[in-house]
Amino acid sequence: MVKALLLNQEDKKTIAQLTEISIDDLPQGEVLVDVACSSINYKDGLAVTGKAPVVTQFPMVPGIDCAGTVIESTDERYQAGDKVILTGWGVGEGHWGGMAEKARFKADWLVPMPANCDETKAMQIGTAGLTAMLCVQALVDGGVKPESGPVLVTGASGGVGSVAVTLLAKLGYEVVASSGRVEENSELLKALGASSVLDRSELDRDARPLERQLWAGLVDTVGNKVLGTALSQMKYDSVAAICGLAGGFALPTTVMPFILRGVRLQGIDSVYCPFAKRQAAWERILEILPESFFAHACNAISLEQVEEYANKIIRGQVTGRVLVKL
Repeated sequence: MVKALLLNQEDKKTIAQLTEISIDDLPQGEVLVDVACSSINYKDGLAVTGKAPVVTQFPMVPGIDCAGTVIESTDERYQAGDKVILTGWGVGEGHWGGMAEKARFKADWLVPMPANCDETKAMQIGTAGLTAMLCVQALVDGGVKPESGPVLVTGASGGVGSVAVTLLAKLGYEVVASSGRVEENSELLKALGASSVLDRSELDRDARPLERQLWAGLVDTVGNKVLGTALSQMKYDSVAAICGLAGGFALPTTVMPFILRGVRLQGIDSVYCPFAKRQAAWERILEILPESFFAHACNAISLEQVEEYANKIIRGQVTGRVLVKL
């Protein structure tokens, strides 16, 4: 028997319960993992609280991320004792996830632990960090250089945003961080590398089709009016990497930024990102992220605190990354 957070549904309401499950109850997969750490992402918050229909079947162990040690494997790519990382692939939604002491996964979903990483650091990065790295890489691949001008990061206080700010600043970009909690998080965001902090209210409004050109690049985690306004302010031949919908899935914009300024809109998905691209992103982010990030923007909690933090994250009350120690 192993300790786990288990979600059930009663009268269309999600109930989260700390319990024990049998290893025999774990879903099918080639690799059994002794889980050391998981983390809380926005999607985990939605799953645990039931605020959105993220979970496709019950009962469900949440946790879209985890890192740990292989106990046994029927796939030749992994042997007992190997350290591995799991992010995405619908885990914690349709397949039992990382908020349990043991988990079983398909081998194709795993990434070998990089040599300069461990379980704690991997989950301090997690899906949020992987997504942020893919966003930054999209800007780089799109020709956005530090000399091109400022890069805007929306939802900068969150997991993806805080990592994106750190990565961009470390690569030499001028970063403007947008947050709904400027007074609370301005000092942290500047410590991570933001040159200035913009209150979200300046973007969360109805925008004109085109406004003054401000941003050479954009990493957006919010969507809706915030994204619509940011797009209207993009510079000529700029790139917007979008990866989230914390503010809603609508996109109130026009074709004007795209056909008159050549703005490119690049969607970023980390859930089904192919292995080679995923592995390259892990290696690159570990090269760039300074040790100061892990001290400034990461917190650790126990499995018993997950429900509390799940409620906090969907209310926008969590700053940076939250590690769950198993």
